[in-house]
Amino acid sequence: MNSIEALIATLSGWIWGPPMLTLLVGTGLYLTVLLKGLQFRALPLALRLIFHKDHSREGDISHFAALMTALAATVGIGNIVGVATAITLGGPGAVFWMWMTGLVGMVTKYSEAVLAVKYREKGQHGMRGGPMYYLANGAGLPWLGWLFALFTALSTFGIGNMTQANSAAKIFEATFHIAPWVTGLVLMVLTALVILGGIRSIGKFTSILVPFMIVGYVGAALTVLTLNVSEIPHAFGLIFQHAFSPAAASGGFAGATIATAMRFGIARGVFSNESGLGSAPIAAAAARTHDPVKQALVSMTQTFIDTLVVCTMTALVILTANSWTQGISAGQLTSASFKETLGVPGELIVALATALFAYSTLIGWNYYGEKAIEYLFGSRSIRIYRIAFIATVIVGAMMNLEFVWNFSDLMNGMMAIPNLIGLLLLSKVVKEETDRYFKT
Repeated sequence: MNSIEALIATLSGWIWGPPMLTLLVGTGLYLTVLLKGLQFRALPLALRLIFHKDHSREGDISHFAALMTALAATVGIGNIVGVATAITLGGPGAVFWMWMTGLVGMVTKYSEAVLAVKYREKGQHGMRGGPMYYLANGAGLPWLGWLFALFTALSTFGIGNMTQANSAAKIFEATFHIAPWVTGLVLMVLTALVILGGIRSIGKFTSILVPFMIVGYVGAALTVLTLNVSEIPHAFGLIFQHAFSPAAASGGFAGATIATAMRFGIARGVFSNESGLGSAPIAAAAARTHDPVKQALVSMTQTFIDTLVVCTMTALVILTANSWTQGISAGQLTSASFKETLGVPGELIVALATALFAYSTLIGWNYYGEKAIEYLFGSRSIRIYRIAFIATVIVGAMMNLEFVWNFSDLMNGMMAIPNLIGLLLLSKVVKEETDRYFKT
């Protein structure tokens, strides 16, 4: 077993090395040039379309509900622990490279959603779409679509389930002294109440939970920043300075090179916003719309909200405090930074945010897994998958997850490869759809 764990860890480290990060960011840069900086010129329109009601009969949920379902899966522990990890290992400059992944990732997310809606199909349990469908129906590579669906199904039990349940259980144990099995049991029941109702139930629930948790967390971060307003210019100075120059060791911070800042900034940024992984377009395909570009513009705002808003808030809270130079672990850094300004209430806010973010990710990734399983084994397999997914929650809350984390990272990387191939092969289709929409 130890040799298998070592192999998975090695493969995970390799697949998320420079070649993969270059492919992810490179694809985003290529699409940015091809679409003439769409993410910059069309962002105001995209933000307005979030609340637009499309009365098309094609689709299961509104633009807003589709966005909230995708955000539910995306806004997770990566926004709290992932940002802290980037700063702990890569220094303040890592935040700049995280922003870069967000800016190019917006157009990647847009392109994924265009293809997801264009090549979606109507199934027994609602609309079916995502990379497996545009790889099969658009690129003519059904075997690659099958592999994407397989890797997605496997990922849902790791990064979309056990790691989330474990993160919530650990922080509740540390903050409130609640046994992990209790947290796992509560999460299992709450998850079952939502996902057994299908995408309409998921869409309604996430439309309420996700805005509440994002606004609440960002509001708490803004309170901290208001109290530390004099430190904000210094924080921005650190970010821009160390994006292009090494960060020297300071206190408990070991220091970081420019290459390290780039590596961890890009890796944690992609982990947080999932642009290029191919997960979010599965939710986009369920949107009630008659035009692929309209939903794609809405989907693009997901990366903006996740990385350029929520992750930025976490980063600024950390960098306006002193905890990041005191050798505090990444898992506790965000909590310690909030506590430094707000006291015990700050610690409680981070604990609650972690639990809500983890829970929302459970809901969102379950839907991704359902569609992957349906593609692989047909609609009858969905009920079995839901039961297995629900049962896995309590297991994840109580187990040691180093192996699961490495396995999840590996499967996420394996998801990204076929998806990025599909995006590059079908980039001409994305451009044609984009040109058509903006000319009408």
